Amino acid sequence: MARYTGAVCRQCRREGKKLFLKGERCYSDKCAIARRAYAPGQHGQGRKKSSEYGLQLRAKQMTKRYYGVLESQFRKYYGLAEKKEGKTGEALLAILESRLDNTVYRMGWASSHAEARQLVTHGHFTINGKRVDIPSYLTKPGEVIAICENSRSSEKFKAVMEANASRPVPKYLEVAQGAFEGKVVAFAQRDEIDLDVDETLIVELYSK
Repeated sequence: MARYTGAVCRQCRREGKKLFLKGERCYSDKCAIARRAYAPGQHGQGRKKSSEYGLQLRAKQMTKRYYGVLESQFRKYYGLAEKKEGKTGEALLAILESRLDNTVYRMGWASSHAEARQLVTHGHFTINGKRVDIPSYLTKPGEVIAICENSRSSEKFKAVMEANASRPVPKYLEVAQGAFEGKVVAFAQRDEIDLDVDETLIVELYSK
């Protein structure tokens, strides 16, 4: 499974905003954006004027980095979004939100998307009672996501759930605080997705 293996804090610095890729570290004084709020590299502190293409590319790159997907998979999701009714950009974000690893993260069972992806890969979750270890699995309304019985006593899960107790759960998901299972109620709506990106720029980029 291909994935980015470099320093994730560089990704936040490149985008100039927090993407919350390191869990609790992102909320502390150790956050890279708080310490060095400029792009990485020799010319990171130089002032650049972005072109139209540059803005479109940055929107795409930021979205890919936030959800932890690479270009080929992102392009596949865009193709699915084009076939849906409504705005393509919003449909794209809804598809990305429906990934199992993102659903696990949104339910408060992981501190970051990367941690959620690892937990899913290790087989800690079930969907409608069946174990699923594919992070890219697209969840659907009505499906019940649960932590496996033999994982519920893990100190790791207890610590993560306690740390994330104050994190709000999106309206399209249903999960009680401290619960070991939750339900996908609906597809995510744009106002329920907290990613600060102009998705229309992505559509413009792929429409060229």
